[in-house]
Amino acid sequence: MNIIIGNDHAGVHIKKALIHFFNEKKIECKNVGCDSEESVDYPDFAHPVAKEVDQQKFNIGILICGSGNGVAMTANKYPNVRAALCWDEEIASLSRKHNNANILCLPARYISQQKALKIVKTFINESFEGERHERRINKI
Repeated sequence: MNIIIGNDHAGVHIKKALIHFFNEKKIECKNVGCDSEESVDYPDFAHPVAKEVDQQKFNIGILICGSGNGVAMTANKYPNVRAALCWDEEIASLSRKHNNANILCLPARYISQQKALKIVKTFINESFEGERHERRINKI
């Protein structure tokens, strides 16, 4: 599994915690996010993640901004991307099982680092169920 991660200024602390987790687990992770809390524009970080996932250079993308909405809207402009805004483990699980999401979007201002880590663990450990869900994915 390889992961690409991007964030704006609101997501710096969560991103650092996630990268630490990936390093401990020896999961390949490319960081294309902001490393400062100085205000930046989230699309500048969402586009590189979405582009690499769209081109299947990375299995999973993670995007973090204040609400998670901006990065999700940006990422979902790419044809092979299914970006899901997740604020708890159940939503993350369903986004993978039912929607075959390949980018996880996290709302940094509404979840803790610990919650983000739980959501990420769920997201990366679930897989697509296929069957009736495949038919629905094909209609997107």
